[in-house]
Amino acid sequence: MADHQRVHPLQDSDAAAPSNRATAPLVGRGSFRSDGGDPERQYPPPLPRTVPYFPSKPPRRRSSCFKKCLCWTISLLLILLIILGILAAVIFFVFQPKLPKYSADSMRVTQFNLTSSNSLSASFNLNITATNPNKKIGIYYVGGSHLSVWYTGTKLCEGSLPEFYQGHRNTTVLSLTLAGQTDNAMGLLQSLQAAQQSGKVPLNLRAKVPVRLKLGRLKLMKLKFLVKCRGDVHTLGEGEVIRIRDSSCKFRFRL
Repeated sequence: MADHQRVHPLQDSDAAAPSNRATAPLVGRGSFRSDGGDPERQYPPPLPRTVPYFPSKPPRRRSSCFKKCLCWTISLLLILLIILGILAAVIFFVFQPKLPKYSADSMRVTQFNLTSSNSLSASFNLNITATNPNKKIGIYYVGGSHLSVWYTGTKLCEGSLPEFYQGHRNTTVLSLTLAGQTDNAMGLLQSLQAAQQSGKVPLNLRAKVPVRLKLGRLKLMKLKFLVKCRGDVHTLGEGEVIRIRDSSCKFRFRL
């Protein structure tokens, strides 16, 4: 009898495989799983890159530039006023300036008649006293002065001052010649004759006198004295020395 054949049972391939084969990962380490993989182990999608936000500067306003210019201008003006105030204070306390004095004293009428063309010709010799009361300030009378004599708004004659220097505490008497002609003066002559009969002829003297002040050795810029004098005379007869009564003068100056 033949030997009994040995029967070796076949092992199941699945059972014979190591147990760790079932737990091995389906994809390699460090790789992403597909959409069909384990939903609990899926990685979140990458965040989108964003451009950094920088807030834009507001546009400059023209009003800000205008305000800056205005502030600078006001500041410069204030500084200039302060400097001028300091200079004025120094001049006032050191030199003690005083206004000059003027008076119209007397007048001689050399011509005052009506021509054939109804024009009034007038010529006066006028004496004016100019006084400089300052101890440390001299006065230069320069060219370009103008004087005129008026009656009720009508200019009778005009002239000018000579150029000269008036020193400290000096009084100078000036003899001036004023001449002029007024057209269509028939009504003016009648008004003057009526005023002479009353013994009071009002006359006004106006003067614009450019001068330069001398403070010590310093000669300042040109100023202009404006003088207005008012006085009464009793007549305007030719050849007479006429005293000016109730004379009063106002004085001011400008640059």
